Amino acid sequence: MKRCGWATKEDQQTALAVEITRDGFEWALRHACLSHYAPAVHADAAAWKRDLKQAPTRVQWDPERDLHLAPLPHRSLQLGLAGDAARRYADEWTVSITDVTEQAHRVHTLVRENDLTAAARLLPRERRYPAEDGLLDHQTARG
Repeated sequence: MKRCGWATKEDQQTALAVEITRDGFEWALRHACLSHYAPAVHADAAAWKRDLKQAPTRVQWDPERDLHLAPLPHRSLQLGLAGDAARRYADEWTVSITDVTEQAHRVHTLVRENDLTAAARLLPRERRYPAEDGLLDHQTARG
């Protein structure tokens, strides 16, 4: 919700909560390439570019922020889909789509009023993803 400016940014005035299957999400992770070159992960920049061009998904780790947009001590995974991954997302993985635009507006109003407790109660519960060992090994370098 914060990344779309609480559904107020131009061309981002609708916020959707999309639920996908765990199998689909993990397929996307297994087939992902980092969105940036990382010497600890890639043999060289040319190898990364080849991997990136062929990968149906891209991973980047963005700094997570609190309700006032101050940095938090952890990052959140951002997953970009293309080609086969985008088709699978639309045709196979999507379980439900919920319009949460009004909820985003309510949260934004509460944040502006500095009622962070009430704002936090309206947000979805976030927890660490229980990824199986090795699922993220090829994409955990954060540059």
